[in-house]
Amino acid sequence: MMPVILVTNDDGVYSQGIMALAKALKPSGNVYVVAPEREQSAVGHALTLHRPLRADKIKNGVYSINGTPTDCVILAVNKLLPSASGGRPDIVVSGINRGGNLGDDITYSGTVSAAIEGTLLGIPSIAVSLVGEKDFHFQEAAKFAARLAGIVLKKGLPPDTLLNVNIPNGVDIKGIKFTRQGKRAYDNSIQEMSDPRGRRHYWIGGGSPLWGPGEDTDFQAVQNGFISVTPIYLDLTSYNTLKYLKENWKTLK
Repeated sequence: MMPVILVTNDDGVYSQGIMALAKALKPSGNVYVVAPEREQSAVGHALTLHRPLRADKIKNGVYSINGTPTDCVILAVNKLLPSASGGRPDIVVSGINRGGNLGDDITYSGTVSAAIEGTLLGIPSIAVSLVGEKDFHFQEAAKFAARLAGIVLKKGLPPDTLLNVNIPNGVDIKGIKFTRQGKRAYDNSIQEMSDPRGRRHYWIGGGSPLWGPGEDTDFQAVQNGFISVTPIYLDLTSYNTLKYLKENWKTLK
């Protein structure tokens, strides 16, 4: 029986990235696309709770959702995937995102959050992003994503762990590096402006990213022309701090 593959994203169901990804994955299994009806970049792990959601069937195996990437994964698993699969895909592949999801940016990313939701549901999940600003070469990135998905389908992933993949755009790929999450800050990332009536307003975004130094980070790998594959673990507990608190903050007990 062919594996069931759920494809989603945060750029919208009609994005070039998701179309290239779904096409590349078709030889590997039964592909279902469940994605937002419009762009949902930087929504993070948001879940829609205060209005109803609509699932529009565009064609066989392709659904448009008026919600977030997290909504898409939840609806796909619980309502939209065929009953023959038990409603559970064998893998979730989110992307291909226009632009990178590196370092701290993964906390904002709808692309990564869709993979997080799949992981929370116990489904091996991958988030795939193409690092660049224009002239995106999705086909080459989709080939690698399909190759990686095939490995994950065979070998699985550890519990509570997803893979965050960033692929350099428009360059000769030098290879693959397994990396850790980098650190970044944005310089002048909030723009202050005035409207025609002189009222002040702000625009979040822009500025130049400043990346912290460090070996084997996702950012460094991509900058050097390598595909970055970063394992992301969902347990956010700081175990060293937990041990310290138990041993040194006994007055709180």
